[in-house]
Amino acid sequence: MKSESTNTNGVKIGLECHAQLITKSKLFCPCSTDYHNSEPNTHVCATCLGLPGALPVVNERAIRYGIKVALALNCEVQPQIIFYRKNYYYPDLPRGFQITQYDFPIALNGLVQIESASGGDGGRERGIRIRIRRVHMEEDPGRLVYKGTIDTAKYSLVDYNRSGIPLVEIVTEPDLRSPKEVRIFLGELRSILGYLSVFDGDLEGAMRVDANISVGGGERAEVKNISSYKDVERALSFEITRQKNLVRRGLKVTLETRHYDEVRGITLSMRTKEFEHDYRYFPEPDLVPIRISDMVSEIKGEIPELPDEKKRRFVSQYSIAREHANTLTYDINIADFYEEVASKMDAGLSAVWVADVLKGELNYRGISMREASKRVSADDFVAMLRYFKKGVITERGATEIIREMLDHGGKPDEIIKRKGLASIGSAEIEKAVLEVIKENENAVEDYRTGKKEALHFLVGQVMRKTRGRANPKDVSKWIEEKI
Repeated sequence: MKSESTNTNGVKIGLECHAQLITKSKLFCPCSTDYHNSEPNTHVCATCLGLPGALPVVNERAIRYGIKVALALNCEVQPQIIFYRKNYYYPDLPRGFQITQYDFPIALNGLVQIESASGGDGGRERGIRIRIRRVHMEEDPGRLVYKGTIDTAKYSLVDYNRSGIPLVEIVTEPDLRSPKEVRIFLGELRSILGYLSVFDGDLEGAMRVDANISVGGGERAEVKNISSYKDVERALSFEITRQKNLVRRGLKVTLETRHYDEVRGITLSMRTKEFEHDYRYFPEPDLVPIRISDMVSEIKGEIPELPDEKKRRFVSQYSIAREHANTLTYDINIADFYEEVASKMDAGLSAVWVADVLKGELNYRGISMREASKRVSADDFVAMLRYFKKGVITERGATEIIREMLDHGGKPDEIIKRKGLASIGSAEIEKAVLEVIKENENAVEDYRTGKKEALHFLVGQVMRKTRGRANPKDVSKWIEEKI
């Protein structure tokens, strides 16, 4: 790994990643965490509303999940944890303080390795080591809903459904050097958390990021509550450009907290940056210290095969390309789907169709593999691949079957029959080829004079006539023979 002195653009980025843990109840009360799509302020009680006399009770499952996250991030789990009060006033914080951890977090000194945004070609080396400073637990505040943008809204509404939701906060050292590296790191982190079954990345607001950015050794600015991976890259790109422009004009970057406006794609100043002493941390008097060292050995046994391990195994066991292994192991649901398909079908062929075609169709529709699996089973996918391998359907026909299953469901054989996707015989191909040659004399002449791209045009015309039911390689041979 190259030293920090090789950072030619002078950008340093450290992250505070807040991930919502998928427990059934909140961190300090029995209220349900299944608040999505619920009416505002319907998943609340005296404890998460901070009413006088209500006492917190720790959710043990949330603590176990936090330890599991720390172990997966190669952290040093601490012997005991103590909850603290972080004192500040904001409308979404009903008590006037947040219960979090300070001097005694769950873990310290972790490490995550990612691939560089440049793929190892210049700049940073391929393997970038991102140090994890600490992992700790805290409760989520409520949610402010602004009527308009944060700087123009005349008022805001408060929804306390989210108040008290268990969060694990993962704090990195300032080892990231670009918005792309941040996106790669967050993708890796999301993948690890998904494998642990402690986090659901498909939930709205499941991960929120605070990013600290400095340029050229100057003061840092913190951009708060960035709520999507796409917005992280956009927000950091804007903030880096803003700071560089200030430096270029001879102005100083102010140590401050900023808000990212998703609509305008800009960051806005919220307040001067707080320091730790501003929060007046002190141990939460209603919660005793919790010894967690006795849990560690048991929880270690619950850690599953993680993405990097699975990636190496896929390359070794299935003899597939590293690029395919990267795509297949990013999401545990896709990895499991692939392994089920590969257990019944050629592993290499399965990798191509799951990683390239199915994943591409999922991305186009903006749906997850977990959602898609309600309509596309591994057995149906295997049946489709068998039809393709036997030549019953073409590549285009197989793709059409995947699209139809994703959109409407159905079995491959029924879709082939209903949409007429079965491959056609040589007689029909020959007839279509002769018609295309007759209808496109100019293209035929271009091909005869050495313009090879004319052949692609003619093949495309035949495929159109046959509605994609002919094999393009066979069509190309037929055309060359007839011409």
